[in-house]
Amino acid sequence: VQLVESGGGSVQAGGSLRLSCAVSGYVFSSLCLAWFRQAPGKEREGVASTGMTGLTKYVEAVKGRFTISLDHAKNTLDLQMNDLKPEDTAIYYCAADPSPVRLWVSHLGYWGQGTQVTVSS
Repeated sequence: VQLVESGGGSVQAGGSLRLSCAVSGYVFSSLCLAWFRQAPGKEREGVASTGMTGLTKYVEAVKGRFTISLDHAKNTLDLQMNDLKPEDTAIYYCAADPSPVRLWVSHLGYWGQGTQVTVSS
């Protein structure tokens, strides 16, 4: 499985960014997909996840501001980030695995190279 992120960048607080992850090499509909992030000096954390059921999960800190979505026609995973805050600054990673437990709990599976998101105050 290959995962390639795009769409990171720098933005002022209150602004928006949209991240996209192109997924190839696996049956897209069989995967659980998620966005993780890692800020400097902090552990990596799950941000949002979705999968074949269409259900979505978000970490409390981004609820109401971030939206995860799948484009089955393009085999992409997107993350729309609105009302960004300086504490959202991190490297964002796209990840995938057939098992949601392996992915969300154990952080195992397939990973992209990451894309930097920087939010200034």
